[in-house]
Amino acid sequence: MKILIRQGRVIDPASGIDRVTDVAIAAGRIIGIGSAPADFAPNRVIDASGCWVLPGLVDLSVRLREPGQEHAGMLESETAAAVAGGVTSLVCPPDTDPVLDEPGLVDMLKARAEKLHRARLFPLGALTRGLQGEVLAEMVQLTERGCVGFGQADRPIVNTQVLQRAFQYAATFGYTLWLRPEEPWLSKGVMASGPLATRLGLSGVSAASEVVALHTLFELLRGVAAAAGAAAATPPVRLHVCRLSTAAGVALVRQAKAEGLPVTADVSVHNLLLTDTDIGYYDTRLRLQPPVRQQRDRDALRQALADGTIDALVSDHNPVSADAKAVPFAEAEPGATAVELLAGLALKWAEQDGVPAVRAAEVLTAGPARVLGARLGTLQASVGRLAVGGVADVCVLDPAATWRVDPARLRSQGRHTPFEGHALPASVRATLVGGHVAFDAAA
Repeated sequence: MKILIRQGRVIDPASGIDRVTDVAIAAGRIIGIGSAPADFAPNRVIDASGCWVLPGLVDLSVRLREPGQEHAGMLESETAAAVAGGVTSLVCPPDTDPVLDEPGLVDMLKARAEKLHRARLFPLGALTRGLQGEVLAEMVQLTERGCVGFGQADRPIVNTQVLQRAFQYAATFGYTLWLRPEEPWLSKGVMASGPLATRLGLSGVSAASEVVALHTLFELLRGVAAAAGAAAATPPVRLHVCRLSTAAGVALVRQAKAEGLPVTADVSVHNLLLTDTDIGYYDTRLRLQPPVRQQRDRDALRQALADGTIDALVSDHNPVSADAKAVPFAEAEPGATAVELLAGLALKWAEQDGVPAVRAAEVLTAGPARVLGARLGTLQASVGRLAVGGVADVCVLDPAATWRVDPARLRSQGRHTPFEGHALPASVRATLVGGHVAFDAAA
């Protein structure tokens, strides 16, 4: 199908484009930005006047809850939610049931996703078998099946010798480890440590949990880099720090980057916009992992995302069933629905902090695409950018529109979000995946 997206503000941080122009699409690819071939006759015209035309959003943390947890979410519902939020590429953590530690499971998940013709799925493989933290998974086989990296989801490795071996093995093949910094013995609580946790009588997770874990990860990374020697043309292993939550953690990541360590980082929309005071009277919608923290932590995260210390903003989408939230706070399952809210929450942050539109777009597109890097394969020239000849993954966003978050109208199977009732800017008008209109708000 030939599609013309007409007179939108085309913002592509990867190529430096920011101007009002047309985008022409044919055979699933972008054939023109600003001008199309003389013989181009579109079958469909999308009027993008007053809208932003962005690369399809890239979300680095979306749990689809399939296989094994279909009561909370399924590929059909969660990929529909993704494209409704403008997300065309997503990374799913390996903590499915069964865990993504076998090539056949990865094949099955990718095949199911491809049949839906919605968001592109990039799975993370389990770093250890069953995420038990004892024996390394078959990373080579999982990579051959399409895994873009390896992680432990929310299950930290207790044995640091196993963690060291993981870095060494990953360095042999140039893999990226996706790890959430969490010291296992200091992270047993259900909300951030502090005066509020004490008043509520809830067990706390101290900032030291993140800080101690980051020191460990960076020291292991330094050891691998030193073993490779200065002659190494490329970093032997990369570390992606998932979902930073503390001001002290931000300082350590900034220091590691200044040192030249191959480190990237992301932050979730919840930690970017909420604090522990939002928990109110034991609101289980705020039962999250990592927990939302104090205002000083939130402010540090916001500044770090603006200045580039943090590379990407993620939804940390994790749909949870109603029964799992209808219990006392300490017993509630962590998680919230967020992938449909990602663009709106990003613009809310940008508006509040005076962040330029290009940077707001970058943390949702080019930034996360750089984290994925060469593991995108042939899609590296297309994901997170608008390029002539590249695959047409596009998000048409109306930045002037406002809408109120109503769980009943969300497409995700999960209905719990701490942003229920919030007014958000920016409404997704249309989402194209490979030149196919995967979401049309007008329809």
